[in-house]
Amino acid sequence: MKLMRVGEAGSEKPALLDADGKIRDLSGHVADIGGEAITPAGLAKIAAIDPKSLPEIASGRIGACVAGTGKFICIGLNYSDHAAETGATVPPEPIIFMKATSAIVGPNDNVIIPRGSEKTDWEVELGVVIGKTAKYVTEAEALDYVAGYCVSNDVSERAFQTERSGQWTKGKSCDTFGPIGPWLVTKDEIPQPQNLGMWLTVNGQKMQNGSSKTMVYGVAFLVSYLSQFMSLHPGDVISTGTPPGVGMGLKPPRYLKAGDVVELGIEGLGTQKQAFVADR
Repeated sequence: MKLMRVGEAGSEKPALLDADGKIRDLSGHVADIGGEAITPAGLAKIAAIDPKSLPEIASGRIGACVAGTGKFICIGLNYSDHAAETGATVPPEPIIFMKATSAIVGPNDNVIIPRGSEKTDWEVELGVVIGKTAKYVTEAEALDYVAGYCVSNDVSERAFQTERSGQWTKGKSCDTFGPIGPWLVTKDEIPQPQNLGMWLTVNGQKMQNGSSKTMVYGVAFLVSYLSQFMSLHPGDVISTGTPPGVGMGLKPPRYLKAGDVVELGIEGLGTQKQAFVADR
């Protein structure tokens, strides 16, 4: 299934995309796409519904594909080729940092370049949405705790991230720096999350063209690893790292400015398109 949320910010309706590409209203069956609705039992309930019995929703704004995210966890330097382009070495264990949930926006919403930014950058990433509470799970069972996958743009301000003292979080958490969606694609549609093509363009120019197969630490490992340190709950999102082609890795580096348009996508998970605008 392809689950989504449609409507103005703060008033989104839960919906699904049917086989004919029509958006169907789920609000008569679930409160939102998140929490109980994306647990195994909740997804089974939605799967049992005949999509044609649901009202059709006219196309409009698409919101973030999951609601009520408690944790937005990101993994750094998780692609060997991306680590190489930035001059970093692959870490012996995953680098974990948090992106504030207040950064989450819809996949096609404008992204605001924060005041004082000179190095706002792009990162297409595979997002993993948790579907049931995971604590101390093994790698072998880890995918049982995944509801599905989505496209994530881990927008980053590199000067805030790396040139000012402290941790990476402040360079990752600016308002609108977390577009996710358009859909939460349930895991049954993505049997091989480690073999998905990924791409990103800036103003129509291809910048990233990679695959999740070059991830250092795969989805199952990451879910298991994170669950050793913190409980993962339904609606939590893990953004798993980016392939090469980010702005900071170019020679010379290239960063986003107001008026730029970024488009990105992942095989089977849909596409995003964001206009970058200056903060007022």
